[in-house]
Amino acid sequence: MSSQARTDVMFLRVSRDIEQVKRHGRRSSTQCFNLLASRTEGAVSQVGIVVGRRFGNAVKRNRSKRRFRELVRAIYPDLIPGYHLLVFPKRDALTLSFRELKELWTATLSKHRLLNTRSI
Repeated sequence: MSSQARTDVMFLRVSRDIEQVKRHGRRSSTQCFNLLASRTEGAVSQVGIVVGRRFGNAVKRNRSKRRFRELVRAIYPDLIPGYHLLVFPKRDALTLSFRELKELWTATLSKHRLLNTRSI
């Protein structure tokens, strides 16, 4: 039960918060995803994953969301608190291996100083 509670805090689900990040977030783009980051008053960081219909069929969209959820879970303990992040996966995210995608994800978060230095 405690892992479920931790997962609920980890992911951004409130539409008002998502719109706030879209309006005020700093943008970053890579070959596999776009990232928006916005500072918040909260004590925890939350990540939202947005995959639209033009990404592909339901199987591809769900696979992409699963991969990015796992990336968030892997890096979440090292994420600096007080940020809302929105991730918009691109189709190229499905062509990379998970290891390559994780390296790109970590490098992007480090570049924007969203990770604690001990995780680098």
